[in-house]
Amino acid sequence: MPSKQRNIVEVRERHDGQRLDNFLFSQLKGVPRGHIYRIVRTGQVRVNRGRSRPSHRLHTGDVVRLPPNCTVTRGATDVPAHLTAPVFDVLFEDPYLAVLDKPAGFAVHAGSGIRTGLIEWLRSTRPDDQYIELVHRLDRATSGCLLVAKQPDVLRRLQAGLHAPGDDRSRISKIYLALVEGTWSGGRRRVTEALRKYALRSGERMVTVCADGRPAMSDFDPVRRLRGATLVSVEIFTGRTHQVRVHAAHSGHPVAGDEKYGDRNFNRLMRAHGLERMFLHAWRIGFTHPVTQQNLWIESPLPRPLESVIDRIASDET
Repeated sequence: MPSKQRNIVEVRERHDGQRLDNFLFSQLKGVPRGHIYRIVRTGQVRVNRGRSRPSHRLHTGDVVRLPPNCTVTRGATDVPAHLTAPVFDVLFEDPYLAVLDKPAGFAVHAGSGIRTGLIEWLRSTRPDDQYIELVHRLDRATSGCLLVAKQPDVLRRLQAGLHAPGDDRSRISKIYLALVEGTWSGGRRRVTEALRKYALRSGERMVTVCADGRPAMSDFDPVRRLRGATLVSVEIFTGRTHQVRVHAAHSGHPVAGDEKYGDRNFNRLMRAHGLERMFLHAWRIGFTHPVTQQNLWIESPLPRPLESVIDRIASDET
């Protein structure tokens, strides 16, 4: 009877700072993702002899123990057959980081029933980049600027900038464009309601305004007022799940096309104007380059299908 061989994998520098689940996806090619999450949840995967969550960040020299008979794939760079190539532009890239123009409808990473995402596709198609990791995330339905790091120390410094205060030079600024319901009264407005995540019985993840939730802050600024809708820019100072969408809805101006927090009648009207997705776009991202110290502002133009919706609404006003 064959012995049950356990795999012991030491984390190399190129995986420093990577989430445990993403590390396992790269090591266990062909193993269903649901199975990977199950062996982590049940404690069959150990990091330095201890149990860990899928979101645990690994460090160089960590020892990951896998359960018996898991096959570790070493050095594989072939693109899996089930990966659908996303169409996107690279807005900025150097040896340390890149800003991608993420398309709407494409997840940034695998999980929650999604087999593959943009980060898995990048790792599979860029064998010369030994390290690629998300600095932040965007909802699947959101398009626009997505920042990725190509070195572990760059990742750490950029992620520190996500939580830096507003007057800190290392702070990362993120500004969205959204079409919201109704005519926005006045000018720039700050929303500071705290947010709390919860799950429905179906397992669907939701977020609500709650006094004992996590602090959140968003600045809304009208860009263009239309009949029954307003195009706003939204600068976020915290990165809570669904932050823009929930803050917009709580303010009485839900985002167009938002099936979770939006208004059904408004969404129906926007579909009549040609809207086929949620109107939320990560428009601009600004930061100080952690290596060159250059001040960068990277902008993703509003996708043409969203511009067309605005044109149709405006044409109805004449």
